[in-house]
Amino acid sequence: MSRGIITVLSGFAGTGKGTVVRELLKRHSEYALSVSATTRSPREGEQEGVSYFFKTKKEFEEMIRNDQLLEYAQYVDNYYGTPLAYVNEQLEAGKNVLLEIEIQGALQIKEKYPETVLVFLTPPSLEELERRLTGRGTETPEIIRERLKRAAEESRGMEKYDYILVNDDLDTCVEQFHHIIETVRCEASRNSDRITQIQKSLAEKYGN
Repeated sequence: MSRGIITVLSGFAGTGKGTVVRELLKRHSEYALSVSATTRSPREGEQEGVSYFFKTKKEFEEMIRNDQLLEYAQYVDNYYGTPLAYVNEQLEAGKNVLLEIEIQGALQIKEKYPETVLVFLTPPSLEELERRLTGRGTETPEIIRERLKRAAEESRGMEKYDYILVNDDLDTCVEQFHHIIETVRCEASRNSDRITQIQKSLAEKYGN
């Protein structure tokens, strides 16, 4: 069984990142969603190891010191990060590990693990992004404007991603996402063990 790959999905608020990831997990069994660690308290209904790995501040800072995190950040006095052990466990099982995180964390992972695949999800147009944010009906015009200002900032990092994925039609988008990852898994650089095995077998049987 070949080792899985790490794929980070980022995108503007309102582009449907969570929907795309949930649909991909539903349709294809070879994916696993990364579970983050956090120092915030569990909310009602959240489960250890499913929603998050809940850590004390001391435990989390110990993980930082021991280089046990793919990436981490601090928001409103709480740490959030991606445990390396869980990710490696899934990769060794042949699963493609999906991480849904923002640009800063994505680039942090890419720098540390260059083999990571970065995919940026975008709507087909600015007008569609505005329509989706407004259509949710859950945020004030001020918050929507802040999200769009944030999108303008995030757009300046899009060129650092490996792939740009347009979420126009959900079915098409999910299958394109799956195709990207399947294509990457076929790259020669990711199949060195298979190549070596084939070359060795041929050399032993037919080599001079």
